[in-house]
Amino acid sequence: MNNSTILIVDDVDINREILCEMFQDYNTIQAANGREALDVIASKPEEISVVLLDIVMPVMNGVEVLEEMKRRNWIDSIPVLLITGEATTQIERDAYRLGASDIIKKPFDAYIVKQRTKNVIELYYNKRHLEEMVELQTKVLRKQAEELRHMNDHIIDVMSNVVEFRNLESGDHVKRVKTFTNILAKYVAKAYPEYGLDENMINIITSAAALHDVGKIVISDGILLKPGKLTDEEFEVMKSHTTRGCEILEMLGEIQQGEYGRISYEICRHHHERYDGRGYPDHLKGEEIPIAAQIVSVADVYDALVHKRVYKAAFTPDVAYDMITNGKCGIFSPKLMECLTSAREEFAQIVLNGQKE
Repeated sequence: MNNSTILIVDDVDINREILCEMFQDYNTIQAANGREALDVIASKPEEISVVLLDIVMPVMNGVEVLEEMKRRNWIDSIPVLLITGEATTQIERDAYRLGASDIIKKPFDAYIVKQRTKNVIELYYNKRHLEEMVELQTKVLRKQAEELRHMNDHIIDVMSNVVEFRNLESGDHVKRVKTFTNILAKYVAKAYPEYGLDENMINIITSAAALHDVGKIVISDGILLKPGKLTDEEFEVMKSHTTRGCEILEMLGEIQQGEYGRISYEICRHHHERYDGRGYPDHLKGEEIPIAAQIVSVADVYDALVHKRVYKAAFTPDVAYDMITNGKCGIFSPKLMECLTSAREEFAQIVLNGQKE
């Protein structure tokens, strides 16, 4: 640490010379008052390792220097040792409150001053080094998280495309459900902050929405593509796409883990649950249904209503809205129905824009 730079601030020349003599192994800079000291720090803030600061000085005293250093956030990275023979208890309290690292009273022992200065330099050096290491590690973790997110997005795109291919649809269904999910989730986040839907969570739910029907991969064509009404037995098989989809997600193991994995699983399994407990597969009721699954459920039903399927014609956005809010597609959360009402025009505009393309 002997290449460290010490700023010695004292209005008495002999005091500065004594301290410079004590710290011959270090780089030293002198300032005759507080104003000069601040000018030195401002010119080379990253070079100053520690400030040895007198209190009683003309132009600007030591406490005023501390106040200014605190205001400029220098005190967090540059330690200050007060060396004085006239410090009252109140001044000492003010000094520590403003961030002084230590107070050394005159007359002082040279060895003690040198050792305390060395200790505080090393302490701040290690602190800065630790902060740099933490920052570096944080960048690494952020990069890994971003790579994992891209991998999850890729997996979701591939799986959802497979489902759309099996379903003989255009592939736009997944994109639209994601769009409706994103819009509705934002309204839910704004109206009901208790759900904790921040921007990151909304993005995860939106991405994971693409996997809501992944279990249809294992449903036979005779059932999946049947143009007419399903028999009771066939409908039971079709309903199994919720649990079979979860089995597929579990096969992905560590690739689909963490928040992405949890949200994907909840959406896949529970997007056909209904608020009154009459959904499937687990007959969850009310807020037992994860909010992500509730949001995707509304988005999925809306898109199914406003677009043609092998077993039905497309309904208008107004009719679809009325069917959902009137309970003709099962009972949904009153909170989500309020949010759907707020999002009604945006949903309808998406449908209209799709018809123009």
